[in-house]
Amino acid sequence: MILNNVTTITGNTPVNIQLKNGEMIPVNKGFYSDGIQLTFDNALVFPGLVNSHDHLDFNLFPQLGDKIYSNYTEWGKYIHENYKQEIAAVLKVPLALRVSWGIFKNLLCGVTTVVNHGEQLAIDNPPINVEQSHSIHSVQFEKRWKVKLNNPFKRRGPVVIHVGEGSDDSSNNEIDQLIRWNLLNKKLIGVHGVAMTEEQAKKFEALIWCPESNYFLLNKTAAADHLKKHTTILFGTDSTLTGNWNIWDHIRLARKTKMLTDTELYNSLHLGGSTSWQTTTNNEGTVVVVKKKDDETSLESFYATDPSDILLVVHNEHIRLFDASLLNQLNHINLNEFSQVYINGTCKYVQGDLPGLMKRIKEYYPEVVFPITVN
Repeated sequence: MILNNVTTITGNTPVNIQLKNGEMIPVNKGFYSDGIQLTFDNALVFPGLVNSHDHLDFNLFPQLGDKIYSNYTEWGKYIHENYKQEIAAVLKVPLALRVSWGIFKNLLCGVTTVVNHGEQLAIDNPPINVEQSHSIHSVQFEKRWKVKLNNPFKRRGPVVIHVGEGSDDSSNNEIDQLIRWNLLNKKLIGVHGVAMTEEQAKKFEALIWCPESNYFLLNKTAAADHLKKHTTILFGTDSTLTGNWNIWDHIRLARKTKMLTDTELYNSLHLGGSTSWQTTTNNEGTVVVVKKKDDETSLESFYATDPSDILLVVHNEHIRLFDASLLNQLNHINLNEFSQVYINGTCKYVQGDLPGLMKRIKEYYPEVVFPITVN
């Protein structure tokens, strides 16, 4: 595949890119290829995003909560007491349908690797990488977490766990408890870490930063500017229980904190697919092309992106999503494999029967509000 007239994150002028063996290789104008050639006008290209923390089966929920909580256990108890009907309505939808929507939610935003937290899910041929690591919910909510943490038969890959999700002393203490009980010295990837100190951060291979979720629950987020000195910062959205569906809004919120530089934040959205998980998938061979904003640098344009700006998503060197403006250049493509959807009035073609999925979900959950529309 050849992408003509695109600008890279580190470049200032358009170039031509060949996608070959999972790499983006610059080529000269007029380079011949018997594969797909697409020509863009004022476009930005970068590897697909890595969402390092999501709960794929929880993305039909609206945000639940109406006050500031001290920690995740207080929030969990509160929503189960005050939002019983809302929770029951979503859980009527079969698990497979909820998971499928969670995957599409990420694809529509240009995410090509998502890390699911929770029980192992049976997922056949997803349109993006779905990573499922050895995950433990948390010190407070996971039964027998000490045994699961020290399971000698699960030595490959890191242990991923919600930890320090709160602003009180108990949230900080549970991090010490986790560290103390990591008897086999397994690699730990913490999620949230709002109460984490720099000394505690040294015991973690990485921390997944989820600022929008944190601010919604706690009105506070992890001190990523300090913790980054001692551990790798990765980026996650969490589910729509605590954040909106659009990862780009999460990214812009993170940028406003100025805790990471623009380059560090960009890296947190890409490093996770290759440096921290390394179990079943990686993020190679993925490309996203978006509309480039006029008179902005490549990084500034990246941070101004929204799902409606996405022109192309390539995963495993196969087109998974493309903008209707490219249709006349894709004469060979089998449109029967794609469905038409609209994001803020902009037409996209998405691989798979997304309208059919939405229809099936509505049969169980008529009140659902999707962020996209279909004909």
